[in-house]
Amino acid sequence: MNGQHTPRSLIVTHYGAYGRGAADRPAGPVPVAALIRLLGAVGVDPPSVRSAVSRLKRRGLLVADRTATGSAGYALSADARQLLDDGDRRIYPRPAPGPDRWLLAVFSVPEQERNKRHLLRSRLSRLGFGTAAPGVWIAPDRLYDETRHTLQRLGLASYVDLFRGDHAGFTPTAEAVRRWWDLDELASLHHAFLTAHEPVLTHWTHHAPTPEAAYRDYLLALDSWRHLPYADPGLPSSLLPADWPGARAATVFAALHDRLRDAGAQYAEAALRGAAVRPP
Repeated sequence: MNGQHTPRSLIVTHYGAYGRGAADRPAGPVPVAALIRLLGAVGVDPPSVRSAVSRLKRRGLLVADRTATGSAGYALSADARQLLDDGDRRIYPRPAPGPDRWLLAVFSVPEQERNKRHLLRSRLSRLGFGTAAPGVWIAPDRLYDETRHTLQRLGLASYVDLFRGDHAGFTPTAEAVRRWWDLDELASLHHAFLTAHEPVLTHWTHHAPTPEAAYRDYLLALDSWRHLPYADPGLPSSLLPADWPGARAATVFAALHDRLRDAGAQYAEAALRGAAVRPP
């Protein structure tokens, strides 16, 4: 199993893809036995599943509950649902970025609380912010709502001021963007995704996947992809190099989503029922 695909990450990815239900009818708890079957499809052994579930429970993302049949299971917490809802706007096919409006996060943390300064930097970086100056972080303006939700959820809002506006000079914005983000590193992440998953798309373009194969390959693709829109916040193409690989990576993921997601849902639903999935 690829080092990026940790059991904990794959469990979160499963809940995001298949474990939420509809907005007006949230999914119930997932039995531990079903999680073991589902993660087994991508090479995770039962002890690793149980250990990862315990860590997610300690972090407040999963809550223990009983299924309708009385089996032990785990459901998403309210914070986890908000986290996944925010993630949907990043992960799934996005419209082209609009005008170059920016969101600035300026923070000041007392020295005696420097652990929170580290947490703030870490979270802003994970949201896709670049560094404009010490204590001044910048991101596309459309990340405003998610940034507010994240800072409030972590109890960090009181240390941060948010501003929205334009870049007014003196350095050309396309040049400044290269200072705010490491574009070479971001491009390498897109190329790594393409190397791993473009051949998978080529294969399934010419073959009909079984539900288990669709679940396996979609979960792995989604688990790889969902980190990319956070590292790369989706800058306007006018500010990026002409050969930027991000658009191609997004196209490959969107095609895998269309090809595999619903077929994979058949396997996920069968695992919840404890049924064996038979190829069509």
